[in-house]
Amino acid sequence: METTATDTKIVKIRAFRATDDFESCQKFIDGHRKVLDNHGIEKVTSSNNEWAYNPSVFVILIESLDGSKTYGGARIHAVDGKYLLPIEEAVQEFDTRIFDIVKEQSAKGTGELCGLWNSKEVAGLGIGSFFSTIAGVVITPQIGVNSLFAFCAPPTVRFSQWVGCRVITSIGNNGTFYYPKIDLLATAVLLDDSVNLPHADAAAREKMWALRNQLVQVVKDKAPIRKIEIEIHYNLVVASADANEFKLSNINLSSITH
Repeated sequence: METTATDTKIVKIRAFRATDDFESCQKFIDGHRKVLDNHGIEKVTSSNNEWAYNPSVFVILIESLDGSKTYGGARIHAVDGKYLLPIEEAVQEFDTRIFDIVKEQSAKGTGELCGLWNSKEVAGLGIGSFFSTIAGVVITPQIGVNSLFAFCAPPTVRFSQWVGCRVITSIGNNGTFYYPKIDLLATAVLLDDSVNLPHADAAAREKMWALRNQLVQVVKDKAPIRKIEIEIHYNLVVASADANEFKLSNINLSSITH
């Protein structure tokens, strides 16, 4: 990772529609696959690479300034009337109530923040958890998504709560499931209002509003765990975004096969 003379870590975080940049999608796929392989995880619904051809998927990619190294990222899958969200695919075998919850949120446009990962090189810096989540929430008004679902590993539940998520206690075992394998626990969460962020931690809300007001900027921040300074070059403009694309009135949920 690039550093300054004072050992400040430097990364670039950018957002784009998957179908607008297949080469960058492939960087995401390769990095995510390597991380999953290192943890012995073979089956994760959000790791299905078909998303790269789906115009309803938006990517957060974290990389070096020159783009030669990929450090991590996340994706937002918007409900489009054609495909289930990864969380729906993951949970349906255990609890079909997830379908009604997603349908209810779809009236104003909803989606899922998923596929969060980071390379070993940036472990402990919040790259694949906190900063990916922040950037994902920031772009939701651009892409017409008013709420976000997520399936969190235990260490990342607190990051989701910082941005205002709540655990969906009405499904699973008070919101938890053994996934993607029997010795791993995942928690289903929902950010009910990703635009106004009424339940976000005050500091996190301030970060997100500042980024929305200026989508292209350089920010010096602190890693949430190791407290190392990070210089982040943000470009969160989604070139082909349409704020009305994923409203329920514009899609047909009945066409999705459960």
